[in-house]
Amino acid sequence: MPIKRIRRNYRKVKYVAYKETLIDGKEHLFTFLGAFFGIGIIGFINSHLYPLNDNLFLIGSFGASSVLIYGAINSPLAQPRNLIGGHVICALVGVTVQKLIPGELWLAAALAVSTSIVCMQITKTMHPPGGATALIAVIGSTKIKALGYSYVLSPVLSGVLILFLIALLFNNLTPNRSYPLNKHFKQRVLFLLGLKK
Repeated sequence: MPIKRIRRNYRKVKYVAYKETLIDGKEHLFTFLGAFFGIGIIGFINSHLYPLNDNLFLIGSFGASSVLIYGAINSPLAQPRNLIGGHVICALVGVTVQKLIPGELWLAAALAVSTSIVCMQITKTMHPPGGATALIAVIGSTKIKALGYSYVLSPVLSGVLILFLIALLFNNLTPNRSYPLNKHFKQRVLFLLGLKK
């Protein structure tokens, strides 16, 4: 009995490792290019708007998103609903917590991250890097905190949309890559962008 279970689990692990591991060098190139341009554009824009420390925090949050949307494009956590919704919800939670508990950093940080996770679960927008987005709203510089709810629009929503648009471009250039998984959503977005008739 245990040998059967071990074999079954081995097959599952082998399947998952195969599905998530791209061997083709061309695929690695598009992963690299997507992440490079996505993070590069955000980093360039934010370097002119925010202090170095805040820019590093934001790049860290978006860097984690890049791993998912350029490297694990089939993951449910990498899909547009999760990417955009997760970051936006977490930014809203982070700003709200920062406004409610401005003096106790440790408490605000813990509350922002834990509340963000639950909100993402409830809304089915789980995107792990969103936790960092909520945390940045609480631990960021006075300039980030002074943004208030505009933090949700810029740098968060604007940055996420840049990542998403770059992902649409680079994750659909080869027949082996298709993003997002929802074909109807993908067709509508490509049509709206004028990339498909």
